Amino acid sequence: MFDSVLIANRGEIACRVIRTCRRLGIRTIAVYSEADAQALHVRMADEAWPIGGPRPQDSYLRGDAILAVARERGAQAIHPGYGFLSENADFADAVDAAGIRFIGPSAASMRKMGSKAGAKDLMAAAGVPVVPGYTGEDQSGATLAREAQRIGFPLMIKAAHGGGGKGMRIVRAADEFAAALESCQREAANAFGRDRVLLERYIEQPRHIEIQVFGDHVGNTIHLFERECSAQRRYQKVLEESPSPFLTDDLRTRMGEAAVLAARAIGYANAGTVEFIVDPAGAFYFMEINTRLQVEHPVTELVTGLDLVEWQLRVAAGEPLPMAQDAITQQGHAIEVRLYAEDPDAGFLPGSGALTRLRLPDADAHVRVDSGVVEGDTVTIFYDPMIAKLIVHDADRPRALARLREALAACEIEGPKSNVGFLERLVRDPAVVDATIDTGYLDRQPDALRQPERPQAMAMQRVAAVVAELLALEQATGAQPGDPHSPWSAGDGWHGAGGAATRLRLSDGDDVLDVHASGRGGRWTITVGDAAPVDVTAARREGDRLWLQADGSARAFRIGGDRDHLLIHDGDSRRALRFLRREQRAAGAAAGSDSRLRAPMPGRIVVVRAAAGDAVTAGQELLVMEAMKMEISIKAPRDGELAELPVTEGEFVEADATLARLA
Repeated sequence: MFDSVLIANRGEIACRVIRTCRRLGIRTIAVYSEADAQALHVRMADEAWPIGGPRPQDSYLRGDAILAVARERGAQAIHPGYGFLSENADFADAVDAAGIRFIGPSAASMRKMGSKAGAKDLMAAAGVPVVPGYTGEDQSGATLAREAQRIGFPLMIKAAHGGGGKGMRIVRAADEFAAALESCQREAANAFGRDRVLLERYIEQPRHIEIQVFGDHVGNTIHLFERECSAQRRYQKVLEESPSPFLTDDLRTRMGEAAVLAARAIGYANAGTVEFIVDPAGAFYFMEINTRLQVEHPVTELVTGLDLVEWQLRVAAGEPLPMAQDAITQQGHAIEVRLYAEDPDAGFLPGSGALTRLRLPDADAHVRVDSGVVEGDTVTIFYDPMIAKLIVHDADRPRALARLREALAACEIEGPKSNVGFLERLVRDPAVVDATIDTGYLDRQPDALRQPERPQAMAMQRVAAVVAELLALEQATGAQPGDPHSPWSAGDGWHGAGGAATRLRLSDGDDVLDVHASGRGGRWTITVGDAAPVDVTAARREGDRLWLQADGSARAFRIGGDRDHLLIHDGDSRRALRFLRREQRAAGAAAGSDSRLRAPMPGRIVVVRAAAGDAVTAGQELLVMEAMKMEISIKAPRDGELAELPVTEGEFVEADATLARLA
């Protein structure tokens, strides 16, 4: 086994590798960019060294800088994690040439999978099922059109080099083919530098099922069963689970055998994933081999009881696989979701900024949290905005889903917006609960998982927030409402109104509500805004749990947040509320009335399309920002004159900076 390993990565996966190395007594060497100088993986490693600027191309994609640190610090091996250089064959070659072990497959195996077209041809020759299509060298428009007619519609046009959902088009009729081909080739050339495409039959409503494979350097190749990843948005996985609720025992066996056959066809060693597309009838076809550890590998670890990073280390050190195929079993059911700093209500726009509050569920026998950040850390604009992976395990799928709902309810994220609410709705959606979801489900109905309007639930969540605040103040001060010496009479939103009456202001999104409460000791009459009064009896709070009786029924809530920010969860959905000071309310009203366009996140101005003094119309693009590896269009919210546009092309701006102002 190795004495020292350098982790050529950052964030959650770097922390994950460090934990296994620490358990095995292996010294860990981290590398970091300027943006990650205080990152968690830097603090966890035995030592850490800078390798360049904040952009990936200036740091984590600099193989030369990483190798220089590895040589200087005496690293015996390099673990690439996933992303960055993990599937870069040239880097793997350079590591081997330096006399250091690359913890992953050989460069030769990577190159065989580097082209989708070449990989399909290789798999077909090895007897692995592939989707009918065309992968030829002749890329003339006439040949591609002829092959499209032979394959039949609908079909998929795919960039032969690349991934991430780029360079892909679905064509449903012959008269759409030429335009789709041109668009796909143009996108492929821009993204990957090559415009070669392949054609394949498009499988309607498919499942995405992948098989974890492992090979060693003495000829053993096995699989560790499947993960289903059919819950996807724009070709990106959202939820992963094992075992697949779709597979029969026979289909599971046949897919496992096909995956092992695929791995052997390229002489595969170390961890890899063979991805298949499966039609509704159960026919499965090879998609690709990911020549690295997958983001969703903890799902496999929980159902097999194995540490895949430890297996990677042992295989890279020359040891045979720790177990034979017939010794690997699946136990229970595991599900993973990824917590991201992103805004589902704004097209999943990535977010950034300091995590001012981060509460994740406690790890136990049923819940695992893999994270690369802690409260106070910053989600930067330079990298993937993942906050954590949340993985649960239980005896069967219904109980695992219940565990996941409970774990998500315990999450509190303040600072950048997050997808927690979206995930809570996803795991309650009938397509997930009934295991009928396919890869196109979320894209076919993008509004299906938006926050539903639940007026009665919303009203009771507001009442619960008021009750939680009343109980907290009574406990903290020992005073009763109306006491002129208590904080209840201070000018911070609480006002004594004589007797046992209390007034405060509550903010719920864009709504600011005046609240009147009378009573004491867990019994109140509460009026929120224009809603009817609610009589609350027998209210009590223990830690993060609140119980109350109102309108003839007992209610239970989970309470999170702090003195001024409350998170109310009623078991189905969450609501973020605030108690406002007078000056906060006034400031909020002023902010809502101005005509300033502000930066949604830190980023660089790449295009300016207007100037101060221009007359603009609602929806007109004024400028374009680049942030989090994507372009954001800033448009005029209404007709008017552009009074101010203080930014220039190439300028870097912070979040909330004024980009333009309408007169």
